[in-house]
Amino acid sequence: MSIRHWPAAERPREKLLDQGAAALSDAELLAIFLRTGVAGRSAVDLARQLLSEFGGLRPLLEADLESFCQHLGLGPAKFAQLQAVLEIARRHLAEGLRRDSALESPQAVRAYLKAQLRHAHHEQFACLFMDSKHRVLAFEVLFHGTIDGASVYPRQVVKRALAHNAAALILTHNHPSGVAEPSEADRQLTQRLKEALALIDVRVLDHFIVGDGEPLSMAEYGWV
Repeated sequence: MSIRHWPAAERPREKLLDQGAAALSDAELLAIFLRTGVAGRSAVDLARQLLSEFGGLRPLLEADLESFCQHLGLGPAKFAQLQAVLEIARRHLAEGLRRDSALESPQAVRAYLKAQLRHAHHEQFACLFMDSKHRVLAFEVLFHGTIDGASVYPRQVVKRALAHNAAALILTHNHPSGVAEPSEADRQLTQRLKEALALIDVRVLDHFIVGDGEPLSMAEYGWV
């Protein structure tokens, strides 16, 4: 049966408008994005099939163009739409950080860094540059590594901090393994960067490691 013939309370779009997006399942949210199904399957049926094939919502959202387009009902146009939606979400999170002090919104910082780095299949090292009131000036991925690690050069971090006229910054990198536990090398790197940035009066406020769960704050463990 087509979704248009379902009771109004069970249609994903009407349910969202009545109860809010949080009330919808992953399949219902995906069905709204898909808009239409395929022959013999409603949009919700197709959404459930896709979630099963990808292994969940996150793998679907993080799929590259080639693997995305191999599935029924998906193609380059849908991929482009999805990437646009994801980028809108990232920019929305960034706008919130630019308005408020990052230190007063630790959960917003975590959400933003997770949106930026959790999908990466290889290690990336980035900085969140801030002004004297700890409002975000810019976010930059400075180094790309292999799945085993990344080479980080303090001179480049100092150079970018000066370019943004930053007074403070938050370091961050992802662990593609999903385990957000800092290594001894992570701790040593943090100390080296703190010392280098102190020479130009830029404070390192934290170093977040992004894995599968919530980003780990090295400052909360006394490692910064």
